[in-house]
Amino acid sequence: MPALEQARLLGGIGSILMLLAFVPYAGPVLSIIGFILVLIAVKYISDHVGDRTIFNNYLIAMIIGIISVIVAAVMGVAGFLGSMGLLLTGGPIATFAGMIMTLIAVLVVVWILGIIAAIFIRRSFNSIATALNVKMFATAALLYLIGAILTIIIVGAIIALVAIILQIIAFFQIPAETAPPPPPPPPA
Repeated sequence: MPALEQARLLGGIGSILMLLAFVPYAGPVLSIIGFILVLIAVKYISDHVGDRTIFNNYLIAMIIGIISVIVAAVMGVAGFLGSMGLLLTGGPIATFAGMIMTLIAVLVVVWILGIIAAIFIRRSFNSIATALNVKMFATAALLYLIGAILTIIIVGAIIALVAIILQIIAFFQIPAETAPPPPPPPPA
């Protein structure tokens, strides 16, 4: 099976699995599998068109996403345990304000990391849109960025959901085969 056909199937199926993140119990696992399938699809596309930056940008976005989850978990647990320790030892009620401030700090850090990840996804998807002439990737990329910026208000999550749906459509619009890029001219 040609690389683009594999990329189309893996990317489309992976994107569908990404949508299932909210399914109870199995959702997070299906979503992680989806992210991995999309990463493999982007690698196939990157190799096919001969542009390594497509894969590198998407990989950076995924790494930033993983860092974001780790930062949220560590900061959240540390803030919660610290505040609960103070409350249990008879600390002031002001510790509740500390918990709220920790939560806000965690959300701001995760929000900023999400915007940075969306910028790298946009770079990757814009390159795919240009290389494969599938403009839906550029639209999905723009919506990812807008969704990441607006996530601070709940509307961003809905926009990001629309971006994933457009990503599904974009992957299934990939042509079965395109001509490989022409070889570079011989040195003079």
